[in-house]
Amino acid sequence: MAREGFSELIALIAVAQTGSFTRAAAQLGVTQPALSASIRGLEERLGVRLVLRSTRSVALTMAGQHLVDRLVPEFEQITNELESLNDLRDKPTGTLRITAIDYVIRSVLWPRLTPFLKQYPDITVELISEYESVDIAARGYDAGIRFGADLAQDMISVIISADIKNAVVGSAEYFTRHPIPQHPTELSQHSGVRLRMSTYGGLYDWEFVEGNREFSVKINGPVICNNVYDILEAVRRGFGLAYLPLDMVQPLLDSGELVSVLQEWCPLWPGLHLYYPNRRQHSRAMSLMVEALRFHAND
Repeated sequence: MAREGFSELIALIAVAQTGSFTRAAAQLGVTQPALSASIRGLEERLGVRLVLRSTRSVALTMAGQHLVDRLVPEFEQITNELESLNDLRDKPTGTLRITAIDYVIRSVLWPRLTPFLKQYPDITVELISEYESVDIAARGYDAGIRFGADLAQDMISVIISADIKNAVVGSAEYFTRHPIPQHPTELSQHSGVRLRMSTYGGLYDWEFVEGNREFSVKINGPVICNNVYDILEAVRRGFGLAYLPLDMVQPLLDSGELVSVLQEWCPLWPGLHLYYPNRRQHSRAMSLMVEALRFHAND
């Protein structure tokens, strides 16, 4: 195959990993028509159909899946070899893509990435804020962040935060109009600002503990958001209670703008973990970032 065909193979892998011509085009920095033309050109040269297109989905044919399965490890090896050359440079370089929820990006990543990026100006970090639980390898991410260390066997996990306490909070003004709940079951009498989880499209039920028993409570209310910062804003405007990380709302609790309730029933979540594929060799940029994010007990 001519050298220009390699770009078509990369395009095919991107379509396979994202499951979408639109997302693949955005990832590669090309237009969707150009990407479609590239795939068609590859199919014509090979004389076989590789991708099944419909108005709702994109899927690989058997031949397409076979080709992608063979190509991905080879291209990963090429990428690793190129990254290893970067390690020979005086300054580490490369692009690192991380997926996490917005709260984690603001509260954990930015405080540690700020000095890291100033120390290594040739490293680029791309932060993708999403609440969806994703396959980071399929999406082309270098790492993801989630609570706890219960991950797939082919992943490495590194703790990057202490355990995190959740809190039920409402504005001081809200509690001038509503009684303070004494037990989580009383939340049915209150308005709550709810979180819609993008992974399943459902609404998140608030989780509590009582002794060794874990239970959840369905919440009702006039406002639904898909991120915690919009939820916090709605709570500050008096639209109900919210279930948020304690460290996120602590300054507003200290000022008296918000009030915390049901503290004894709110769980302590396991610390946040950075997870990434268990490959034999990682770039120097990746290794340096992992160490910059790693949590130490005295942090």
